[in-house]
Amino acid sequence: MKQVIHRRLGLNVFHFCLIFLIAFSTTLSAQDGDVAAGKALFNANCASCHKLDKKMTGPALRNVETRLSDDEGLDRAWIYAWIKNSAGMVKSGDAYANKIYKEYNGTAMTAFPQLADADIDNILAYTAAEAPAPVVVPGQVVNANPSGDTSSNGLILGALALLFALLAGALFLVNKTLRRFADEKGVELAAKPKRTPLWKAFAENQFLVLVTAIFFLLASAYFVYGYFMQVGVNQGYEPVQEIHYSHRIHAGDNGIDCKYCHSSARVSKTSGIPSLNVCMNCHKSIYEVAPETQAEGVAEYGVDYNSEIKKLYKAVGWDDAEQKYTGETKPVKWTRIHNLPDFAYFNHSQHVSVAGVECQTCHGPVEEMEVMYQFAPLTMGWCINCHRETNVNVKDNEYYTKIHEQLSKKYGVEELTAAQMGGTECGKCHY
Repeated sequence: MKQVIHRRLGLNVFHFCLIFLIAFSTTLSAQDGDVAAGKALFNANCASCHKLDKKMTGPALRNVETRLSDDEGLDRAWIYAWIKNSAGMVKSGDAYANKIYKEYNGTAMTAFPQLADADIDNILAYTAAEAPAPVVVPGQVVNANPSGDTSSNGLILGALALLFALLAGALFLVNKTLRRFADEKGVELAAKPKRTPLWKAFAENQFLVLVTAIFFLLASAYFVYGYFMQVGVNQGYEPVQEIHYSHRIHAGDNGIDCKYCHSSARVSKTSGIPSLNVCMNCHKSIYEVAPETQAEGVAEYGVDYNSEIKKLYKAVGWDDAEQKYTGETKPVKWTRIHNLPDFAYFNHSQHVSVAGVECQTCHGPVEEMEVMYQFAPLTMGWCINCHRETNVNVKDNEYYTKIHEQLSKKYGVEELTAAQMGGTECGKCHY
């Protein structure tokens, strides 16, 4: 009897150990691979279409191997085959491959035959890693009253007013006391001399009246001239746009070339306002900013960048959860910042493509601007001064070869300014 019990007990222990080893080996296989190497491979090959915890062009890949094993009964060998030749698996009639293919609107996944099984193991190890804890950004207190505390200012002004009132009262009492002493001692106070009113003295002096009149006429003319010369000059104009766009982040931190968005500046008279589809080239994948950038935007500029990205999605009709366009669009009412008069001709392509003028020459350090504003006055005098001071780049430019030879002899110089090539003629800029 004891032998039977011992035998059964031994079998139970053996079964328990076997089950434990199988479970342990399964866990090891799920964690097999180098997480650091997998992250590098994921960023290089997968990140353009996949995120770990968010659906994008393709599905989210956090714990993808476990989900495929538990929900679909698929093993790692299937994943190898899918990554290396997804289109072939769809054509073969594989049920889950066709399900994914139809779910994502017939978009085939890029094949990666160059990835070895060990590389895929590393990627799967990275996707199986636990999600990092969210970064907690320390709260920053934003000063809602940058000009100072008005309550403390009011107390100071009130104290000063009270002080002056007490001083005035003290002077009045001193004057009254001195007069009483003078009456008691029989001292007669000198009578105040009769003074000619100031306006009467001014009116009787004809020379002073004439000089004053001339002064006021000249001063009025100066201020009227200055006022009319500022009509249409909007230097420093900084309107609030319907969707906040930070040139500081895009052109500065990320180094995006101005002409990527304003592509028509190369070939057209105007630089143009980029369509929202240009924004979506990047923001299909960039659906939120880094936590530290978000905290900086709220603290320094009072801007919630993630909310602005959502405004963009609403305008173009993009469903971020489903990763597709809904067709429900909303036009954005951009406010124009730089606006020349209709009678002034300016061609962006002539300056950008032919002359090679940098955008910052006219628009200022846009890579530092959180909110875009008009940097230069854009007056006629400002343009003429630039034409007088800027040498034309004629090297290896056949367009200027002949005229450069002729004008160089005329002016006796090697380099020509835009003004010497006719850049100050009225007809060049005015119709």
